[in-house]
Amino acid sequence: MIQAQTRAVDQMNSPTPYDIHPPAGSYTALQSSEGFKGSNSGLYPSLMDYMGLEITSEMLSANNVVSVKSSSVAVSSSSSAAPAFGMVAPLSGHSSGLQKGQVTQGIRELVLCKGADGKIGLRCQAISKGIFVNLVQSGSPAALAGLRFGDQILQVNEIVVAGFSMDKVHDLFKKSGVNGIRLAVRDRPFERSVTLHKDSAGQVGFIIKHGCITSLVKDSSAARNGLLIDQNLLEVNGQNVVGLKDKEISRILEGSGNCITVTVMPSFLYQHMIKNMSGSLLKKSMDHSIPDL
Repeated sequence: MIQAQTRAVDQMNSPTPYDIHPPAGSYTALQSSEGFKGSNSGLYPSLMDYMGLEITSEMLSANNVVSVKSSSVAVSSSSSAAPAFGMVAPLSGHSSGLQKGQVTQGIRELVLCKGADGKIGLRCQAISKGIFVNLVQSGSPAALAGLRFGDQILQVNEIVVAGFSMDKVHDLFKKSGVNGIRLAVRDRPFERSVTLHKDSAGQVGFIIKHGCITSLVKDSSAARNGLLIDQNLLEVNGQNVVGLKDKEISRILEGSGNCITVTVMPSFLYQHMIKNMSGSLLKKSMDHSIPDL
């Protein structure tokens, strides 16, 4: 409720992407507390009616709340190391990397068919009673359908697979017909995407070893935008980099423009996902193509 109302107020005031330093004592999103206290004729109902909450300008001031336009990711800073205008990663709806790399964690339905080899081109792993995709073969029906590393398979032909073993799910695929294999899939529940902005030296501020983020550069975009260490890098602007060498990943990062969206997963989960899988299988068989919008 608070987020929904804040977005609505943001749209009314329409601050610019760089309007992140309002004068002391004033707020771009909430010019007064009257909009929240309101009356029957007010634009916004009282939060007391819903959650027993009351937000005042004094409370916001005490917690340093400022408004940023919803199409921007920004962190204000007085540090000289920060990019111009204090913007860490200015975004817009035209950012193709953001659109390709966005993790929705929503549920979608897919209909697959088997390839000429009688397979759909994916492998799964069982984690915490769930079934997760850990390999999508390049050019396979699974790749063409848009399945990604880390997707959670919920149903196969209306059979709920929670609690199934990896072998039992693979057996379901083998016994399925050639056409009309129906999947219910949750979009990468263990993953998150973070958008970063390169500095004047073309760096975003993190170091990887074997695909794992091992350190962050102080005051870099990576640090300011909340990237963490002990996370494995899975995608760069939506392009899968699982199984690639660090040098190959670095080349992709270098050629990905000034604004980059990276997709990451905690390393302990990543290691569980790929256990018993050879590095050559991940590199040679994994779909590393650049996704279409």
